[in-house]
Amino acid sequence: MRNQFDAIIVGGGHNGLVSAFYLARAGWKVCVFERREILGGAAVTEEFHPGFRNSTASYTVSLLQPKVIADMGLHRHGLRIVERRVSNFLPLPDGRSLMMGGEADDHAQVAQFSQRDADRLSAYGARLEAIADVLRDLALSPPPEIGHGGIRTLISALKDGRRISRLTLEQQRDLLALFTKSAREFLDPWFESEAIKALFGFDAVVGNYASPDTPGSAYVLLHHVFGEVNGKRGAWGHAIGGMGAITGAMAAACSEQGVTLCTETSVARILTEAGRVTGVRLGSGDELHADTVLANVGPKLLYEGLLDSDDLPADFAERIAGYQFGSGTFRMNVALSELPRFTARPEPGPHLSGGIIMAPSLDYMDRAFTDARQHGWSRHPIVEMLIPSTLDDSLAPAGQHVASLFCQQFAPTLPDGRSWDDMREAAADTIFDLIESFAPGFRASVIARQIHSPLDLERKFGLTGGDIFHGRMSLDQLWAARPVLGAGSYRGPLKGLYMCGSGTHPGGGVTGAPGHNAARAVLRDHSRFARLLGR
Repeated sequence: MRNQFDAIIVGGGHNGLVSAFYLARAGWKVCVFERREILGGAAVTEEFHPGFRNSTASYTVSLLQPKVIADMGLHRHGLRIVERRVSNFLPLPDGRSLMMGGEADDHAQVAQFSQRDADRLSAYGARLEAIADVLRDLALSPPPEIGHGGIRTLISALKDGRRISRLTLEQQRDLLALFTKSAREFLDPWFESEAIKALFGFDAVVGNYASPDTPGSAYVLLHHVFGEVNGKRGAWGHAIGGMGAITGAMAAACSEQGVTLCTETSVARILTEAGRVTGVRLGSGDELHADTVLANVGPKLLYEGLLDSDDLPADFAERIAGYQFGSGTFRMNVALSELPRFTARPEPGPHLSGGIIMAPSLDYMDRAFTDARQHGWSRHPIVEMLIPSTLDDSLAPAGQHVASLFCQQFAPTLPDGRSWDDMREAAADTIFDLIESFAPGFRASVIARQIHSPLDLERKFGLTGGDIFHGRMSLDQLWAARPVLGAGSYRGPLKGLYMCGSGTHPGGGVTGAPGHNAARAVLRDHSRFARLLGR
Protein backbone atom coordinates (compact mmCIF):
# COMPACT_ATOMS: atom_id res chain seq x y z
CA MET A 1 0.00 0.00 0.00
CA ARG A 2 1.19 3.49 -0.81
CA ASN A 3 2.59 5.45 2.12
CA GLN A 4 0.49 8.41 3.21
CA PHE A 5 3.46 10.00 4.97
CA ASP A 6 7.23 9.87 4.85
CA ALA A 7 7.34 9.87 8.65
CA ILE A 8 4.82 9.40 11.44
CA ILE A 9 5.53 10.77 14.92
CA VAL A 10 3.83 9.18 17.90
CA GLY A 11 3.22 11.82 20.57
CA GLY A 12 2.86 15.58 20.18
CA GLY A 13 5.11 16.62 23.06
CA HIS A 14 7.80 19.21 22.53
CA ASN A 15 10.42 16.75 21.26
CA GLY A 16 7.98 15.25 18.78
CA LEU A 17 7.21 18.72 17.44
CA VAL A 18 10.91 19.50 17.14
CA SER A 19 11.55 16.32 15.14
CA ALA A 20 8.55 17.03 12.94
CA PHE A 21 9.81 20.53 12.18
CA TYR A 22 13.29 19.45 11.12
CA LEU A 23 12.04 16.58 8.96
CA ALA A 24 9.42 18.78 7.27
CA ARG A 25 11.99 21.49 6.69
CA ALA A 26 14.06 18.88 4.85
CA GLY A 27 11.11 18.21 2.54
CA TRP A 28 9.53 15.24 4.28
CA LYS A 29 5.77 14.73 4.53
CA VAL A 30 5.22 14.36 8.29
CA CYS A 31 2.25 13.64 10.54
CA VAL A 32 2.14 13.95 14.33
CA PHE A 33 -0.45 12.02 16.35
CA GLU A 34 -1.30 13.22 19.85
CA ARG A 35 -3.67 11.31 22.14
CA ARG A 36 -4.81 14.37 24.11
CA GLU A 37 -6.92 17.26 22.84
CA ILE A 38 -3.94 19.62 23.08
CA LEU A 39 -0.44 19.47 21.62
CA GLY A 40 2.58 19.84 23.87
CA GLY A 41 2.73 16.69 25.98
CA ALA A 42 3.77 17.65 29.51
CA ALA A 43 4.67 21.20 28.39
CA VAL A 44 1.20 22.73 28.19
CA THR A 45 -0.78 25.56 29.79
CA GLU A 46 -4.33 24.81 30.88
CA GLU A 47 -7.06 26.48 32.92
CA PHE A 48 -7.50 24.44 36.09
CA HIS A 49 -10.01 26.76 37.81
CA PRO A 50 -12.13 29.53 36.25
CA GLY A 51 -9.81 32.46 35.55
CA PHE A 52 -6.66 30.60 36.67
CA ARG A 53 -4.22 29.10 34.16
CA ASN A 54 -0.86 27.50 34.74
CA SER A 55 1.74 25.22 33.24
CA THR A 56 0.15 21.86 34.01
CA ALA A 57 3.26 19.69 34.43
CA SER A 58 6.58 21.13 33.14
CA TYR A 59 6.73 24.60 34.63
CA THR A 60 10.01 26.46 34.12
CA VAL A 61 12.48 27.30 31.35
CA SER A 62 16.25 26.96 31.16
CA LEU A 63 17.27 23.84 29.28
CA LEU A 64 15.53 24.65 25.97
CA GLN A 65 18.25 24.61 23.33
CA PRO A 66 19.05 28.04 21.79
CA LYS A 67 19.59 26.35 18.41
CA VAL A 68 16.09 24.90 18.50
CA ILE A 69 14.64 28.30 19.48
CA ALA A 70 16.46 29.97 16.58
CA ASP A 71 15.85 27.29 13.93
CA MET A 72 12.14 27.07 14.66
CA GLY A 73 11.77 30.85 14.94
CA LEU A 74 9.95 30.48 18.25
CA HIS A 75 10.24 34.15 19.15
CA ARG A 76 8.78 35.06 15.76
CA HIS A 77 5.88 32.74 16.60
CA GLY A 78 5.18 34.64 19.82
CA LEU A 79 7.42 33.04 22.43
CA ARG A 80 8.67 35.43 25.11
CA ILE A 81 10.82 34.24 28.02
CA VAL A 82 11.59 36.39 31.05
CA GLU A 83 14.21 35.68 33.68
CA ARG A 84 13.29 35.03 37.29
CA ARG A 85 14.15 37.98 39.51
CA VAL A 86 15.78 35.52 41.93
CA SER A 87 16.79 32.01 40.91
CA ASN A 88 16.14 30.31 44.27
CA PHE A 89 14.87 31.17 47.73
CA LEU A 90 15.49 28.83 50.66
CA PRO A 91 13.45 29.67 53.78
CA LEU A 92 14.68 27.96 56.95
CA PRO A 93 12.74 26.82 60.01
CA ASP A 94 14.76 29.11 62.30
CA GLY A 95 13.54 32.21 60.44
CA ARG A 96 16.67 32.77 58.36
CA SER A 97 16.72 32.47 54.57
CA LEU A 98 19.04 32.27 51.59
CA MET A 99 18.47 33.83 48.16
CA MET A 100 20.66 33.26 45.12
CA GLY A 101 20.75 34.21 41.46
CA GLY A 102 19.17 37.06 39.54
CA GLU A 103 19.01 40.21 41.65
CA ALA A 104 20.46 38.51 44.75
CA ASP A 105 23.99 39.26 45.96
CA ASP A 106 25.13 35.65 46.16
CA HIS A 107 28.34 36.36 48.08
CA ALA A 108 26.59 38.43 50.75
CA GLN A 109 23.74 35.97 51.05
CA VAL A 110 26.04 32.98 51.62
CA ALA A 111 28.32 34.97 53.95
CA GLN A 112 25.40 35.14 56.42
CA PHE A 113 26.00 31.44 56.97
CA SER A 114 29.72 31.03 56.23
CA GLN A 115 32.35 33.47 55.01
CA ARG A 116 34.44 30.51 53.88
CA ASP A 117 31.57 29.22 51.71
CA ALA A 118 30.96 32.69 50.29
CA ASP A 119 34.60 32.96 49.27
CA ARG A 120 34.43 29.56 47.53
CA LEU A 121 31.32 30.29 45.49
CA SER A 122 33.17 31.71 42.51
CA ALA A 123 35.56 28.76 42.25
CA TYR A 124 32.69 26.27 42.63
CA GLY A 125 30.72 27.98 39.89
CA ALA A 126 33.73 28.04 37.57
CA ARG A 127 34.37 24.34 38.10
CA LEU A 128 30.77 23.39 37.38
CA GLU A 129 30.60 25.73 34.39
CA ALA A 130 33.59 24.01 32.77
CA ILE A 131 31.81 20.66 33.01
CA ALA A 132 28.50 22.20 31.94
CA ASP A 133 30.21 23.45 28.77
CA VAL A 134 31.01 19.84 27.85
CA LEU A 135 27.39 18.83 28.44
CA ARG A 136 26.15 21.71 26.31
CA ASP A 137 28.50 20.55 23.58
CA LEU A 138 27.33 16.95 23.84
CA ALA A 139 23.61 17.72 24.10
CA LEU A 140 23.14 18.22 20.35
CA SER A 141 25.61 15.48 19.43
CA PRO A 142 24.22 11.95 19.00
CA PRO A 143 26.13 9.32 21.02
CA PRO A 144 28.19 6.76 19.09
CA GLU A 145 26.37 3.63 17.95
CA ILE A 146 28.17 1.31 20.32
CA GLY A 147 27.93 -2.28 19.17
CA HIS A 148 27.34 -1.44 15.51
CA GLY A 149 30.89 -0.59 14.46
CA GLY A 150 31.60 1.31 11.29
CA ILE A 151 33.43 4.50 10.44
CA ARG A 152 30.57 6.75 11.60
CA THR A 153 30.71 5.22 15.09
CA LEU A 154 34.47 5.72 15.20
CA ILE A 155 34.19 9.36 14.11
CA SER A 156 31.48 10.06 16.67
CA ALA A 157 33.47 8.47 19.49
CA LEU A 158 36.58 10.44 18.52
CA LYS A 159 34.63 13.72 18.51
CA ASP A 160 33.22 13.08 21.97
CA GLY A 161 36.62 11.99 23.23
CA ARG A 162 38.19 15.22 21.99
CA ARG A 163 35.58 17.30 23.82
CA ILE A 164 36.45 15.60 27.10
CA SER A 165 40.20 15.64 26.46
CA ARG A 166 40.07 19.45 26.23
CA LEU A 167 39.28 19.51 29.95
CA THR A 168 42.19 19.83 32.32
CA LEU A 169 43.05 16.81 34.47
CA GLU A 170 41.39 18.52 37.43
CA GLN A 171 38.21 19.08 35.41
CA GLN A 172 38.22 15.47 34.19
CA ARG A 173 38.39 14.37 37.81
CA ASP A 174 35.41 16.61 38.55
CA LEU A 175 33.52 15.05 35.65
CA LEU A 176 34.18 11.54 36.98
CA ALA A 177 33.11 12.61 40.47
CA LEU A 178 29.86 14.10 39.19
CA PHE A 179 28.95 10.93 37.34
CA THR A 180 29.76 8.56 40.18
CA LYS A 181 29.51 10.33 43.54
CA SER A 182 26.51 11.27 45.61
CA ALA A 183 25.50 14.92 45.84
CA ARG A 184 26.63 15.01 49.47
CA GLU A 185 30.04 13.53 48.62
CA PHE A 186 30.49 16.15 45.94
CA LEU A 187 29.27 19.12 48.00
CA ASP A 188 30.85 18.34 51.38
CA PRO A 189 34.45 19.16 50.37
CA TRP A 190 33.26 22.47 48.94
CA PHE A 191 30.96 23.88 51.60
CA GLU A 192 30.38 23.71 55.36
CA SER A 193 26.99 25.43 55.62
CA GLU A 194 23.96 23.14 55.58
CA ALA A 195 21.90 25.89 53.93
CA ILE A 196 24.13 26.28 50.90
CA LYS A 197 24.46 22.51 50.51
CA ALA A 198 20.67 22.21 50.67
CA LEU A 199 20.13 24.86 48.01
CA PHE A 200 22.61 23.24 45.61
CA GLY A 201 21.73 19.68 46.61
CA PHE A 202 18.04 20.18 45.86
CA ASP A 203 18.80 19.88 42.14
CA ALA A 204 20.20 16.39 42.78
CA VAL A 205 16.80 15.04 43.87
CA VAL A 206 14.56 16.86 41.38
CA GLY A 207 12.84 14.14 39.38
CA ASN A 208 15.22 11.67 41.00
CA TYR A 209 13.61 9.18 43.39
CA ALA A 210 16.76 8.92 45.46
CA SER A 211 18.63 10.33 48.43
CA PRO A 212 21.32 13.00 48.07
CA ASP A 213 23.52 10.20 49.48
CA THR A 214 22.76 7.93 46.49
CA PRO A 215 25.82 7.34 44.26
CA GLY A 216 25.37 9.18 40.97
CA SER A 217 22.98 11.79 42.35
CA ALA A 218 25.65 14.43 41.78
CA TYR A 219 25.07 14.09 38.02
CA VAL A 220 21.41 15.06 38.37
CA LEU A 221 22.65 18.16 40.21
CA LEU A 222 24.78 18.97 37.17
CA HIS A 223 22.03 18.19 34.65
CA HIS A 224 20.04 21.14 36.00
CA VAL A 225 22.80 23.76 35.66
CA PHE A 226 23.75 23.62 32.00
CA GLY A 227 20.81 25.64 30.73
CA GLU A 228 20.42 29.31 29.85
CA VAL A 229 17.77 31.98 29.38
CA ASN A 230 18.02 34.63 26.67
CA GLY A 231 21.76 34.01 26.36
CA LYS A 232 22.46 34.11 30.11
CA ARG A 233 24.00 30.83 31.19
CA GLY A 234 22.74 29.10 34.31
CA ALA A 235 19.64 31.32 34.50
CA TRP A 236 16.06 30.14 34.93
CA GLY A 237 13.06 31.78 33.36
CA HIS A 238 9.35 31.76 32.65
CA ALA A 239 7.57 31.61 29.30
CA ILE A 240 4.88 34.29 29.22
CA GLY A 241 1.64 32.36 28.97
CA GLY A 242 3.19 29.28 30.56
CA MET A 243 4.94 26.30 29.02
CA GLY A 244 2.16 25.99 26.47
CA ALA A 245 3.55 29.13 24.87
CA ILE A 246 6.66 27.12 23.95
CA THR A 247 4.82 24.20 22.40
CA GLY A 248 2.25 26.52 20.85
CA ALA A 249 5.07 28.33 19.05
CA MET A 250 6.55 24.97 18.05
CA ALA A 251 3.21 23.84 16.63
CA ALA A 252 2.98 27.06 14.62
CA ALA A 253 6.49 26.48 13.26
CA CYS A 254 5.51 22.93 12.27
CA SER A 255 2.32 24.09 10.55
CA GLU A 256 4.36 26.64 8.62
CA GLN A 257 6.48 23.75 7.30
CA GLY A 258 3.40 21.74 6.29
CA VAL A 259 3.33 19.20 9.14
CA THR A 260 -0.03 17.49 9.68
CA LEU A 261 -0.91 17.82 13.38
CA CYS A 262 -3.59 15.48 14.72
CA THR A 263 -4.96 15.76 18.25
CA GLU A 264 -7.37 13.39 20.03
CA THR A 265 -5.86 10.61 17.94
CA SER A 266 -4.18 7.77 19.79
CA VAL A 267 -1.74 5.27 18.32
CA ALA A 268 -2.62 1.75 19.49
CA ARG A 269 0.17 -0.17 17.76
CA ILE A 270 3.27 0.35 15.68
CA LEU A 271 3.04 -1.99 12.71
CA THR A 272 5.99 -4.14 11.67
CA GLU A 273 6.89 -6.67 9.03
CA ALA A 274 10.08 -8.67 8.57
CA GLY A 275 12.12 -6.66 11.06
CA ARG A 276 11.07 -3.17 10.02
CA VAL A 277 8.24 -0.76 10.78
CA THR A 278 5.52 -0.26 8.20
CA GLY A 279 3.29 2.29 9.91
CA VAL A 280 0.82 2.61 12.78
CA ARG A 281 -2.62 1.43 13.78
CA LEU A 282 -4.70 4.15 15.40
CA GLY A 283 -7.07 3.70 18.30
CA SER A 284 -9.91 3.97 15.78
CA GLY A 285 -8.58 0.90 13.98
CA ASP A 286 -7.39 2.85 10.94
CA GLU A 287 -3.92 2.01 9.63
CA LEU A 288 -1.49 4.50 8.14
CA HIS A 289 1.69 3.47 6.41
CA ALA A 290 5.14 4.99 6.58
CA ASP A 291 8.65 3.60 6.36
CA THR A 292 9.78 5.81 9.26
CA VAL A 293 8.15 6.09 12.69
CA LEU A 294 9.51 8.27 15.49
CA ALA A 295 8.27 7.57 19.02
CA ASN A 296 8.05 10.54 21.36
CA VAL A 297 7.04 8.33 24.28
CA GLY A 298 9.08 6.67 27.00
CA PRO A 299 10.98 3.45 26.27
CA LYS A 300 8.71 1.34 28.51
CA LEU A 301 5.57 2.58 26.81
CA LEU A 302 7.10 2.18 23.35
CA TYR A 303 8.58 -1.29 23.65
CA GLU A 304 6.11 -2.86 26.06
CA GLY A 305 2.94 -1.07 24.97
CA LEU A 306 3.11 -0.20 21.28
CA LEU A 307 5.09 -3.19 20.00
CA ASP A 308 4.67 -6.94 20.42
CA SER A 309 7.46 -8.65 22.35
CA ASP A 310 7.93 -10.98 19.38
CA ASP A 311 8.95 -7.93 17.33
CA LEU A 312 12.02 -7.34 19.48
CA PRO A 313 15.30 -9.23 19.90
CA ALA A 314 15.05 -11.31 23.08
CA ASP A 315 18.01 -9.66 24.84
CA PHE A 316 16.74 -6.18 23.98
CA ALA A 317 13.29 -6.99 25.38
CA GLU A 318 14.93 -8.29 28.55
CA ARG A 319 16.96 -5.08 28.96
CA ILE A 320 13.87 -2.92 28.50
CA ALA A 321 12.08 -5.01 31.11
CA GLY A 322 14.83 -3.97 33.52
CA TYR A 323 14.83 -0.30 32.50
CA GLN A 324 14.56 1.82 35.64
CA PHE A 325 11.93 4.54 35.89
CA GLY A 326 9.87 6.45 38.45
CA SER A 327 11.00 9.95 39.42
CA GLY A 328 9.07 10.18 42.69
CA THR A 329 7.29 13.34 41.59
CA PHE A 330 3.95 14.74 42.79
CA ARG A 331 2.77 17.84 40.93
CA MET A 332 0.15 20.40 42.01
CA ASN A 333 -1.22 23.69 40.72
CA VAL A 334 -2.84 26.05 43.18
CA ALA A 335 -5.08 29.11 42.78
CA LEU A 336 -4.35 31.70 45.46
CA SER A 337 -6.29 34.70 46.72
CA GLU A 338 -3.04 36.36 47.79
CA LEU A 339 0.71 35.83 47.88
CA PRO A 340 2.09 33.59 50.62
CA ARG A 341 3.93 35.22 53.51
CA PHE A 342 6.97 33.24 54.57
CA THR A 343 8.05 33.59 58.18
CA ALA A 344 11.62 34.04 56.98
CA ARG A 345 10.63 36.93 54.66
CA PRO A 346 6.98 37.91 55.12
CA GLU A 347 6.69 40.88 52.77
CA PRO A 348 6.36 40.53 48.96
CA GLY A 349 9.62 40.82 47.06
CA PRO A 350 11.82 39.29 44.38
CA HIS A 351 12.17 36.07 46.40
CA LEU A 352 8.62 35.17 45.41
CA SER A 353 9.55 34.98 41.71
CA GLY A 354 12.22 32.34 42.32
CA GLY A 355 12.09 28.65 43.01
CA ILE A 356 11.09 28.51 46.69
CA ILE A 357 12.75 25.39 48.11
CA MET A 358 11.26 23.90 51.26
CA ALA A 359 13.90 21.34 52.23
CA PRO A 360 16.39 22.86 54.69
CA SER A 361 19.22 20.32 54.62
CA LEU A 362 20.65 17.26 52.89
CA ASP A 363 19.76 15.25 56.00
CA TYR A 364 16.15 16.38 55.60
CA MET A 365 16.19 15.22 51.96
CA ASP A 366 17.67 11.86 52.91
CA ARG A 367 14.99 11.32 55.57
CA ALA A 368 12.31 12.26 53.04
CA PHE A 369 13.51 9.55 50.66
CA THR A 370 13.74 6.91 53.41
CA ASP A 371 10.24 7.84 54.59
CA ALA A 372 8.83 7.54 51.07
CA ARG A 373 10.39 4.12 50.60
CA GLN A 374 8.69 2.91 53.78
CA HIS A 375 5.34 4.67 53.64
CA GLY A 376 4.78 5.58 49.98
CA TRP A 377 5.32 9.28 50.45
CA SER A 378 7.32 11.36 52.85
CA ARG A 379 5.47 12.83 55.82
CA HIS A 380 7.94 15.72 55.46
CA PRO A 381 8.33 15.96 51.67
CA ILE A 382 10.61 18.08 49.53
CA VAL A 383 8.62 20.92 47.95
CA GLU A 384 9.54 23.61 45.46
CA MET A 385 7.00 26.38 44.96
CA LEU A 386 7.05 28.68 41.97
CA ILE A 387 4.61 31.60 41.66
CA PRO A 388 4.72 32.44 37.92
CA SER A 389 1.98 35.07 38.23
CA THR A 390 4.57 37.35 39.89
CA LEU A 391 6.17 37.52 36.43
CA ASP A 392 3.12 36.94 34.22
CA ASP A 393 -0.19 38.59 35.08
CA SER A 394 -1.99 36.74 32.28
CA LEU A 395 -2.27 33.61 34.44
CA ALA A 396 -4.65 34.81 37.19
CA PRO A 397 -7.25 37.51 37.90
CA ALA A 398 -5.91 40.85 39.10
CA GLY A 399 -4.56 40.67 42.64
CA GLN A 400 -4.66 36.87 42.69
CA HIS A 401 -2.02 34.29 41.84
CA VAL A 402 -1.18 30.78 40.73
CA ALA A 403 1.50 28.59 42.25
CA SER A 404 3.25 25.50 40.91
CA LEU A 405 4.14 22.92 43.55
CA PHE A 406 6.81 20.48 42.43
CA CYS A 407 7.10 17.85 45.16
CA GLN A 408 9.64 15.04 45.53
CA GLN A 409 9.74 11.66 47.28
CA PHE A 410 6.40 10.15 46.32
CA ALA A 411 6.66 6.50 45.35
CA PRO A 412 5.51 5.55 41.85
CA THR A 413 3.63 2.61 43.40
CA LEU A 414 2.30 2.68 46.95
CA PRO A 415 3.01 -0.19 49.36
CA ASP A 416 0.36 -2.49 50.85
CA GLY A 417 -1.71 -2.48 47.68
CA ARG A 418 -2.92 1.08 48.14
CA SER A 419 -3.78 3.20 45.09
CA TRP A 420 -2.90 6.81 44.43
CA ASP A 421 -6.57 7.26 43.53
CA ASP A 422 -7.39 6.74 47.20
CA MET A 423 -4.41 8.57 48.72
CA ARG A 424 -3.83 11.57 46.46
CA GLU A 425 -5.86 14.01 48.59
CA ALA A 426 -4.12 12.90 51.80
CA ALA A 427 -0.73 13.36 50.14
CA ALA A 428 -1.77 16.82 48.95
CA ASP A 429 -2.77 17.71 52.51
CA THR A 430 0.69 16.62 53.71
CA ILE A 431 2.24 19.01 51.20
CA PHE A 432 0.01 21.84 52.42
CA ASP A 433 1.00 21.07 56.02
CA LEU A 434 4.65 21.53 55.12
CA ILE A 435 4.06 24.81 53.27
CA GLU A 436 1.96 26.08 56.17
CA SER A 437 4.92 25.49 58.52
CA PHE A 438 7.02 27.88 56.40
CA ALA A 439 4.24 30.29 55.37
CA PRO A 440 1.45 30.44 57.98
CA GLY A 441 -1.89 31.32 56.40
CA PHE A 442 -1.09 29.66 53.08
CA ARG A 443 -3.91 27.14 53.36
CA ALA A 444 -6.49 29.87 53.96
CA SER A 445 -5.43 31.60 50.72
CA VAL A 446 -6.07 28.52 48.55
CA ILE A 447 -9.03 28.93 46.21
CA ALA A 448 -8.54 25.67 44.30
CA ARG A 449 -5.95 22.98 43.71
CA GLN A 450 -5.16 20.63 40.85
CA ILE A 451 -3.43 17.40 41.88
CA HIS A 452 -1.24 15.11 39.78
CA SER A 453 0.00 12.04 41.63
CA PRO A 454 2.53 9.77 39.89
CA LEU A 455 -0.44 7.73 38.64
CA ASP A 456 -2.19 10.85 37.34
CA LEU A 457 0.98 11.87 35.49
CA GLU A 458 1.10 8.43 33.90
CA ARG A 459 -2.53 8.44 32.81
CA LYS A 460 -2.62 12.02 31.59
CA PHE A 461 0.77 12.37 29.92
CA GLY A 462 1.91 8.79 29.32
CA LEU A 463 4.76 9.17 31.83
CA THR A 464 5.35 5.61 33.02
CA GLY A 465 5.38 5.58 36.81
CA GLY A 466 4.95 9.35 36.67
CA ASP A 467 8.59 9.64 35.53
CA ILE A 468 9.12 13.16 34.21
CA PHE A 469 12.43 12.13 32.61
CA HIS A 470 11.14 8.99 30.80
CA GLY A 471 13.61 6.95 32.87
CA ARG A 472 16.15 7.25 35.66
CA MET A 473 19.09 9.57 34.93
CA SER A 474 21.78 7.22 36.26
CA LEU A 475 25.14 6.31 34.74
CA ASP A 476 23.81 3.01 33.38
CA GLN A 477 21.01 4.89 31.54
CA LEU A 478 22.86 7.87 30.09
CA TRP A 479 24.54 8.85 26.83
CA ALA A 480 25.06 5.82 24.54
CA ALA A 481 23.25 3.61 27.08
CA ARG A 482 20.02 5.64 27.06
CA PRO A 483 17.78 3.73 26.96
CA VAL A 484 19.87 0.61 26.20
CA LEU A 485 23.46 0.21 25.08
CA GLY A 486 23.42 -0.39 21.34
CA ALA A 487 20.22 1.65 20.90
CA GLY A 488 21.43 4.97 22.25
CA SER A 489 21.67 6.82 18.97
CA TYR A 490 17.89 7.33 18.57
CA ARG A 491 17.59 4.18 16.44
CA GLY A 492 15.44 1.32 17.68
CA PRO A 493 16.13 -2.37 17.02
CA LEU A 494 13.72 -2.37 14.05
CA LYS A 495 14.60 -0.73 10.76
CA GLY A 496 12.76 2.57 10.38
CA LEU A 497 12.00 2.93 14.11
CA TYR A 498 13.44 5.92 15.95
CA MET A 499 13.09 7.36 19.45
CA CYS A 500 12.90 11.12 19.93
CA GLY A 501 11.79 11.57 23.55
CA SER A 502 13.48 12.15 26.89
CA GLY A 503 14.30 8.45 27.19
CA THR A 504 17.18 9.19 24.82
CA HIS A 505 20.31 11.34 25.13
CA PRO A 506 20.64 13.87 26.76
CA GLY A 507 17.63 12.96 28.90
CA GLY A 508 14.82 14.83 30.56
CA GLY A 509 13.75 18.43 30.73
CA VAL A 510 12.23 20.71 28.10
CA THR A 511 15.35 20.81 25.93
CA GLY A 512 14.29 19.89 22.40
CA ALA A 513 17.65 18.14 22.06
CA PRO A 514 16.32 14.56 21.64
CA GLY A 515 13.88 15.75 18.98
CA HIS A 516 16.62 17.65 17.15
CA ASN A 517 19.07 14.75 17.30
CA ALA A 518 16.56 12.09 16.30
CA ALA A 519 15.55 14.04 13.18
CA ARG A 520 19.22 14.41 12.35
CA ALA A 521 19.69 10.63 12.69
CA VAL A 522 16.75 9.99 10.36
CA LEU A 523 18.06 12.40 7.72
CA ARG A 524 21.56 10.95 7.93
CA ASP A 525 20.20 7.43 7.46
CA HIS A 526 18.40 8.57 4.32
CA SER A 527 21.32 10.46 2.86
CA ARG A 528 22.99 9.20 -0.29
CA PHE A 529 26.10 8.24 1.68
CA ALA A 530 24.06 6.16 4.14
CA ARG A 531 22.26 4.38 1.30
CA LEU A 532 25.59 3.47 -0.26
CA LEU A 533 26.61 1.89 3.06
CA GLY A 534 23.37 -0.07 3.14
CA ARG A 535 21.94 1.72 6.17
